[in-house]
Amino acid sequence: MTTHLRGVVLPDGEPRDLWVVNGRVRTRPVPGAQTVVDGGFLVPGLVDAHCHVGLGPQGGVELPEAVEQAVTDRDAGTLLIRDCGSPIDTTPLQERLDLPRIIRAGRHIARPKRYLPHIGVEIESDLPTAVAEQAAYGDGWVKLVGDWIDRGVGDLAPLWTDEKLAQAIKVAHDAGAKVTAHVFGEDALPGLINAGIDCIEHGTGLTDDTISLMAARGTALVPTLINIETFPGIADRAAKYPAYANHMRALHARVSTTVASAIEAGVPVYAGTDAGGGIQHGRIVDEIAALHRVGMSAADAIGAASWNAREWLGFPSLTEGAAADIVVYDEDPRENLDVLRSPRMIMLRGRIH
Repeated sequence: MTTHLRGVVLPDGEPRDLWVVNGRVRTRPVPGAQTVVDGGFLVPGLVDAHCHVGLGPQGGVELPEAVEQAVTDRDAGTLLIRDCGSPIDTTPLQERLDLPRIIRAGRHIARPKRYLPHIGVEIESDLPTAVAEQAAYGDGWVKLVGDWIDRGVGDLAPLWTDEKLAQAIKVAHDAGAKVTAHVFGEDALPGLINAGIDCIEHGTGLTDDTISLMAARGTALVPTLINIETFPGIADRAAKYPAYANHMRALHARVSTTVASAIEAGVPVYAGTDAGGGIQHGRIVDEIAALHRVGMSAADAIGAASWNAREWLGFPSLTEGAAADIVVYDEDPRENLDVLRSPRMIMLRGRIH
């Protein structure tokens, strides 16, 4: 069916007509199209740039549960997911026309006993080879665990040497893949950024120096603010490691200032919920609201989970020939972010859900 939508299209904010043919946007009239939207605000499908489809509180889940996770995200308006590591193969979900588009990063790469169990690929030293394997397995992204608690030290510590990081990231880039890393603390960041990493996840340990370095290199940040809200609880459960517990509380206490400084410095910042495990799926609007609270304008916070994130990930917004992934709202979400919680219509690949 050929359809027609009329409304205010974001981000430009101008009233426009769009037609949808075979799941693609057309900007010129198509005779015989059925009008399915007449009025309201048309937003390019939302993006969760840090999500774990296929991961549950106890590790990997079966595919039917992974489908439920993806449906929950879709029904919240998330139509594009950068999956930042999953312990199961979610490629069958990519074939489903009713599920969000998923960009897979393969599995986390960590060292033994230096990350959550049963999730990642654990290696002792040959990071470049592991990165090459995950670059081939994923969809253009590789996920490293940059730091984690070192129980011998009793606090967060880097997993990899600067030399290994430089070698591994070059391997990924030579293969056409980008690299991102889980990082909570301060110490792992200089080595990762100087090695040419493309993105930092969480980034709670960013300082003025590493923020400046990221801004200069164009390194992206996905701060997962709703996940950082769990830090005090993590600290409470880590009484055996007081330095680590105190560190996590301190990172949590300053996260708003940290992310605000990154935004002000011009670091590209995108919205990601870290759904899977301890964070429920379908919370992208909570992350958008959190970005707004730390200093992003409402329009930029939406853009961090829509048009800007889509451009970053290589998916155009509502232009000629783009995928017809559209969320329609009755009111302008730039004026009231809560509007994002009540989409009038969700169109994915030109199909209405």
